[in-house]
Amino acid sequence: MGASREAFAYRLQAIAAGLIYGVFGLLPVDAASWAGGAFGRLVGPRLKVTNTARRNLKRVFPELSDGEVKRTITAMWDNLGRTAGEHPHLAKFDPYRPNSRVEVVGTEYLDAEKESGKPGIFFAGHIANWELCPLTATKRGIALHTVYRRANNPFFDRIVQKSRAVLGGDLLPKGSEGAKSTLRVLRSGEHLAMVVDQKMNDGIEVPFLGRGAMTAPAAAELALRYDCPLIPVRVERLGGAHFRVTVFPPLEKPNSGDRQADAAQLMATVNAQIGDWIRERPEQWLWGP
Repeated sequence: MGASREAFAYRLQAIAAGLIYGVFGLLPVDAASWAGGAFGRLVGPRLKVTNTARRNLKRVFPELSDGEVKRTITAMWDNLGRTAGEHPHLAKFDPYRPNSRVEVVGTEYLDAEKESGKPGIFFAGHIANWELCPLTATKRGIALHTVYRRANNPFFDRIVQKSRAVLGGDLLPKGSEGAKSTLRVLRSGEHLAMVVDQKMNDGIEVPFLGRGAMTAPAAAELALRYDCPLIPVRVERLGGAHFRVTVFPPLEKPNSGDRQADAAQLMATVNAQIGDWIRERPEQWLWGP
C-alpha cells in the first residue's frame, strides 16, 4: 500500500513538474529564464532547505551580514529557477553559433582533447547553468558522455533526461548501473563529463570550502587508473540567459606510487578549484545539502 501511495505521489509531482516545464518550453528563451528566476525567488526562500543554505553560507562567509546572506540566497534561488526555465531550451545554447548566448574560453584545450585520441574526464560543479558544460564539448566534436545522478522520482527523471538528449553522448547513471558503461567509455578513448560537488554520505573526506567533506573519489580514481586528463570546466552566468564557459588546462596528477593517497590528493585539488569558483560567485552555487 505504501509503495502504491509513493508511486501516486510521484505521478502527481511529475504532472505538476511537466506542466511547468511545458510552459517554460513554450516561452522564448529570455522569458523562460526570467519566469524561472521569478518562480525561484518566490518559492525557494520559503522552503525548509533554505535554512540549511543559510547555515552553510554563514560557515563559509562568517563576515556577511544577515542582509547580505539573504540577498545571496535569493539570488541563488533566482539562478536555480532560471536554470530550470532554460532547460527545455538547451538546444538553443549552441556555443559556436554566431551571436551565441555562450562565450567559450579555452577552446584550445577542447581541441587538444579532440585531437589526442585518448580518453579524458571533464568536471564541473553545480554552478550557474551547469548543463552547458557537456554541450560545450560535444558541439566541438568531442565524444562525451555525461555521468548523472538519477532523480528519486522516475517520472520526473524521464522529463529531465528528454531535454538532456541534445547534450550529445550517452547519459550514464551514477552507481553500479552505469559503472560498466563508464569504464567502456574510457577504454574506447572517449570522454566523460562529471559534476563532482554533490553531498555524499560515503566516499572519502576531503577539504572543501574550509571544512572536511565526504567526497566521491571516482573522478580522480578513473583519471589515475586510465592515465587520462582531468579537465576543469567553469560555467558563469553573466546576466539573464547569457554565459561564459571556461575550459582550463588539465590538472597535474600526483604519482607517489600510493594510488589511494594520490586519489585523495587529486580530489583535494578538484575541490579547491570548485571552491575558488564558488567563493567568486557564491550566488550561483547550490548552498543546500
